Amino acid sequence: MIARVFAVAFSLLLALPAAAQTFQPQVGQSGKDVIWVPTPDEVVDRMLTMAQVTPNDVVFDLGAGDGKIAIAAAKKFGARATGIEYNPDMVKHANANAQAAGVHGNGPGKATIRHGDIFATDFSQATVITLYLLPALNMKLRPQLLSMRPGTRVVSHSFTMEDWEADEISSLDGRRAYFWMVPANVMGSWSLESGGQKVELSLEQTFQKINGTVTLGAATHAGLRDARLRGFNIAFSVVDQAGLRRDYSGRVTGARQMEGSFRDEKGAEGRWTATKR
Repeated sequence: MIARVFAVAFSLLLALPAAAQTFQPQVGQSGKDVIWVPTPDEVVDRMLTMAQVTPNDVVFDLGAGDGKIAIAAAKKFGARATGIEYNPDMVKHANANAQAAGVHGNGPGKATIRHGDIFATDFSQATVITLYLLPALNMKLRPQLLSMRPGTRVVSHSFTMEDWEADEISSLDGRRAYFWMVPANVMGSWSLESGGQKVELSLEQTFQKINGTVTLGAATHAGLRDARLRGFNIAFSVVDQAGLRRDYSGRVTGARQMEGSFRDEKGAEGRWTATKR
């Protein structure tokens, strides 16, 4: 009799629907656009370190999988972290992982995984974006990433953004992590005023790489030296007609405004502003 009851109970257990059983992700399982392969812990740590994540950051992990990047961003770095994952079973699994890690929730030092499509999700409030996607998906996301606030940090495990060259590449045991900082858009003609003088500044731009000229008199266009753009920070130098070098540094403060300070080789200092024409 006991054996019969056990056999009936065992058969009922086998008949339980899959949804009632504990979900365990499998490496290589199919997703919407990619298969799932977890990022090693040491790569996760380096990615978040490259991005210099702090408790002031809002981190979005696009294609969150088991949630480990968002969880690490919250637990180790104190950030407000959100993962976006298309597979609803993975979402539940990832949130359970966050709960077990003691960081599930919203706010600084907390992580939550949301069900969603990364190509239909608003992540414009992020200060840091993390990715482990295929190159074609990185390129599909690239226009949206470049439209984010200047200074937003982007880190990708394994895959590049093609001709948008990385600002840093780290290698760990044969794996690579790529870092970019979203640059401000400075291409165009600017009216630059410094030390009581106005000149025309012309800038060309390819992602974070810039060059250009400054007008010196009616027919002279002096090339910029050491021109650099990092997020919203900009710097360049100009040698005037007397052979005096002046170094400019500052920040882009809006779509049509820049400002900062300058110093020349004789020690003269001052402020500068520029307005886009």
